[in-house]
Amino acid sequence: MAPLPHLPADPDDDPEGYVGLPAEAAAARARARGWTDVRALPPGAIVTLEYRAGRLNFEVGQGTVLRCWKG
Repeated sequence: MAPLPHLPADPDDDPEGYVGLPAEAAAARARARGWTDVRALPPGAIVTLEYRAGRLNFEVGQGTVLRCWKG
Protein backbone atom coordinates (compact mmCIF):
# COMPACT_ATOMS: atom_id res chain seq x y z
CA MET A 1 0.00 0.00 0.00
CA ALA A 2 1.32 3.43 -0.88
CA PRO A 3 1.79 5.89 1.98
CA LEU A 4 -1.10 8.29 2.46
CA PRO A 5 -0.28 12.00 2.47
CA HIS A 6 -0.83 14.23 5.50
CA LEU A 7 -1.18 11.47 8.07
CA PRO A 8 0.66 11.96 11.34
CA ALA A 9 3.45 9.49 11.97
CA ASP A 10 2.92 6.70 14.47
CA PRO A 11 5.19 6.75 17.51
CA ASP A 12 8.50 4.93 17.02
CA ASP A 13 7.48 1.97 19.18
CA ASP A 14 7.50 -1.81 18.70
CA PRO A 15 4.03 -3.35 19.23
CA GLU A 16 5.60 -6.72 20.11
CA GLY A 17 6.99 -5.14 23.29
CA TYR A 18 3.47 -5.01 24.77
CA VAL A 19 2.73 -8.73 24.47
CA GLY A 20 2.61 -10.37 27.88
CA LEU A 21 2.04 -7.16 29.84
CA PRO A 22 -1.03 -6.57 32.01
CA ALA A 23 -3.57 -4.69 29.86
CA GLU A 24 -3.81 -1.61 32.11
CA ALA A 25 -0.02 -1.22 32.32
CA ALA A 26 0.31 -1.70 28.56
CA ALA A 27 -2.30 0.99 27.86
CA ALA A 28 -0.58 3.44 30.23
CA ARG A 29 2.79 2.75 28.59
CA ALA A 30 1.34 3.19 25.10
CA ARG A 31 -0.20 6.57 25.97
CA ALA A 32 3.06 7.71 27.59
CA ARG A 33 4.91 6.78 24.39
CA GLY A 34 2.62 8.92 22.24
CA TRP A 35 -0.20 6.67 21.05
CA THR A 36 -3.33 8.82 20.91
CA ASP A 37 -5.86 5.98 20.70
CA VAL A 38 -5.39 2.70 22.56
CA ARG A 39 -8.06 0.01 22.42
CA ALA A 40 -8.34 -3.37 24.08
CA LEU A 41 -10.27 -6.08 22.28
CA PRO A 42 -11.27 -9.57 23.40
CA PRO A 43 -9.79 -12.56 21.54
CA GLY A 44 -11.58 -13.16 18.25
CA ALA A 45 -13.24 -9.74 18.14
CA ILE A 46 -14.44 -8.68 14.73
CA VAL A 47 -12.81 -5.40 13.68
CA THR A 48 -12.76 -3.39 10.48
CA LEU A 49 -9.57 -3.05 8.46
CA GLU A 50 -9.76 0.73 8.74
CA TYR A 51 -6.28 2.08 9.51
CA ARG A 52 -6.10 4.96 11.99
CA ALA A 53 -2.79 6.68 12.51
CA GLY A 54 -1.87 6.89 16.17
CA ARG A 55 -3.99 3.90 17.23
CA LEU A 56 -2.58 0.85 18.99
CA ASN A 57 -4.74 -2.27 19.32
CA PHE A 58 -4.42 -4.89 22.03
CA GLU A 59 -5.99 -8.32 22.00
CA VAL A 60 -6.53 -8.97 25.70
CA GLY A 61 -7.30 -12.28 27.35
CA GLN A 62 -7.56 -12.74 31.12
CA GLY A 63 -6.16 -9.24 31.65
CA THR A 64 -2.98 -9.83 29.61
CA VAL A 65 -2.01 -8.52 26.16
CA LEU A 66 -1.92 -11.51 23.81
CA ARG A 67 -1.32 -9.61 20.57
CA CYS A 68 -0.67 -6.01 19.58
CA TRP A 69 -0.81 -4.15 16.26
CA LYS A 70 -0.86 -0.63 14.85
CA GLY A 71 -3.84 1.04 13.24
